[in-house]
Amino acid sequence: MRVGVVGLGTMGAGIAQLCVEAGIDTVGREVTADLGERARDRIVHFLTRKVEKGQIESFEVERLSLTVDLTDLAKCDLVIEAIVEELEPKRQLFTELERICRPDTVLATNTSALSVTEIAAAVSSPERVVGMHFFNPAPLMPLVEIVRAELTVDAAFDTAFSLAETLGKHPIRCHDTPGFVVNRVLIPLLNDCIRVLDEARVTVEDLDAGMKHGAGWPMGPCELVDLVGVDVHVHASEALYEKTRETRMAPPPRLVAMKNAGLLGRKSGRGFYTY
Repeated sequence: MRVGVVGLGTMGAGIAQLCVEAGIDTVGREVTADLGERARDRIVHFLTRKVEKGQIESFEVERLSLTVDLTDLAKCDLVIEAIVEELEPKRQLFTELERICRPDTVLATNTSALSVTEIAAAVSSPERVVGMHFFNPAPLMPLVEIVRAELTVDAAFDTAFSLAETLGKHPIRCHDTPGFVVNRVLIPLLNDCIRVLDEARVTVEDLDAGMKHGAGWPMGPCELVDLVGVDVHVHASEALYEKTRETRMAPPPRLVAMKNAGLLGRKSGRGFYTY
């Protein structure tokens, strides 16, 4: 099997790393050669550390080929899109992929909050489009949501599900509804937690301790939003609210203010906590 990954940012590089580790020939596409090389360096770094820790015996970095040209994905059996989380760029990419790839190539999107059906509507063969929602960080998080859009056929769905299993993941099946499974539950729950910060006049540390020691969470809600990225959480919340109009889906004002101030969490050095 040959897998293509379009976009080698945090998510795409993590997915490509999983493919290389599983011994799958992988084509990674970035918009510039420099971005592609940097992604490959990160992948080699993480896989080398796994070898040093005895978690894997070896890996073949030559399994990963880099390109800036989408046409190099022509021979792929499945292509995973992991570009910016905006509908139009994704739809434009899928239109290009349909022109380039074989008719039997499965086209998958790693979207976390957008409609797979709306992305699939950009191509004349929407039956081969499926969602493969990996969780961040992709190499560590075991779950992948395999999302069936309105017209997805069993063959495409089963191919995506099998790939997730081959990558050592725990895939679950779901249909294309806002937020799929985990985010539909988790995003409004995290929003509730952030609102409680102000309403209960509790400190960030005590809220996190409460959810860890009282509800058994492995990580407190503020820690988790800092890890995910305040901007990413706000974007996903807004997308869910737009689709459902449920008040709990809307990002709390506190999070919107943090995003606007550049307090994005771990990646900016400061969010609810300082890093």
